Amino acid sequence: MKIVIEFYRTRGKDDAHAVVGRETDEVADVEGAIELALRLSQTLDLPQRPDGITITDADGRVLYSGDVDADALSEGRSRP
Repeated sequence: MKIVIEFYRTRGKDDAHAVVGRETDEVADVEGAIELALRLSQTLDLPQRPDGITITDADGRVLYSGDVDADALSEGRSRP
């Protein structure tokens, strides 16, 4: 399935989101999309390190939205 991953920073005082990057890709399922997004959050050359991601399908439906979890990345796991 085709997905769009948005990487964002969150401002603490009012929870505002600022998109710092966007990628499109093809994946087999939602778990694959989450794994890809977490991996890309560490390897892409983004202007700032993202602290959250949102994954949507080709029709714009949100499949996943959450924080970039450093523990999950270091252990190779994703936490939906």
